[in-house]
Amino acid sequence: MHTVLTRGNATVAYTLSVLACLTFSCFLSTVFLDYRTDASINTVRVLVKNVPDYGASREKHDLGYVTFDLQTNLTDVFNWNVKQLFLYLTAEYKTPANQLNQVVLWDKIILRGDNAVLDFKNMNTKYYFWDDGNGLKDNRNVSLYLSWNIIPNAGLLPSVQATGKHIFKFPADYATSSI
Repeated sequence: MHTVLTRGNATVAYTLSVLACLTFSCFLSTVFLDYRTDASINTVRVLVKNVPDYGASREKHDLGYVTFDLQTNLTDVFNWNVKQLFLYLTAEYKTPANQLNQVVLWDKIILRGDNAVLDFKNMNTKYYFWDDGNGLKDNRNVSLYLSWNIIPNAGLLPSVQATGKHIFKFPADYATSSI
């Protein structure tokens, strides 16, 4: 009565429907979990230099140099729906020219099965800490935040910020030593 193609089509359609329901169940089982954890961030060395920015113009802009300590345990963030984490350390500060400045200073990818306990001492930033003017010198309210994006097997891509932050200040004079 039914051909082999009709029966094959019904089998494939049913299998895909079941897989779609299982994927949606996977998403629902982890969507309401709290992925925040505590992170301890501390600055070790903070310098600021006023150097020319040859990429955009010949004007001098502030270049911040920060070394930091970072301790956190991200093992509780991983569950069966988390494939990997994309971590990044962000600096936020206010200048007279801009109400909010955000600069990513460092990042790291942690795969499932990797060591998710981070204990870094005296780390250098991975990216330059440029200001688009002279807003870093004597800035007393620079905050460091650790955040991460969760790459799941199924579902949303949440962006999570750790519960700890660190506030520091840049010195009032420019560094003269080479970086």
